[in-house]
Amino acid sequence: MICDEFSRRIVAMIQTLYRVSYTQLSQSCDRDEAVQECLYKAWEKRHQLRDERHMQTWVIRILINECHNIQKKRSRELPVDEMPERVAPPDVDYELHDALFSLDEKLRLPIVLHYVEGFSIKEIAQILRLPQGTVKSRMLRGRQELKKILSKEDQLICEI
Repeated sequence: MICDEFSRRIVAMIQTLYRVSYTQLSQSCDRDEAVQECLYKAWEKRHQLRDERHMQTWVIRILINECHNIQKKRSRELPVDEMPERVAPPDVDYELHDALFSLDEKLRLPIVLHYVEGFSIKEIAQILRLPQGTVKSRMLRGRQELKKILSKEDQLICEI
């Protein structure tokens, strides 16, 4: 792949990379580190990409691996008394945001990749290295959990 073409496609993916890292990591400095390391590794290994049509899937897989590496590194650190909360972007539905981030990562990530980033089930399966059936079942369980969480919040609001 020509360097200019590679760079152009990477720039077009930056927002997607940050949104995917947001689903994985709560601290902005960790998200920045994951995206930066992902871009570095993608550039260094660009010659290993077999099919240019799968570049976005390939780069997101690198990013997810970097997010997991950071999570592992953070799990070995001593916790501070108060961790900063994940700050929702402006103009977001806070109720949905909070419900989404209360889901387990394995349920949250396929939902975000599909409904926010627009990936197909097949592409998500490639990114997460899972069978398509597993992706579908995780999305179903994630939607069911979201429905439960959101209906509980609606009941609380009605009681007040």
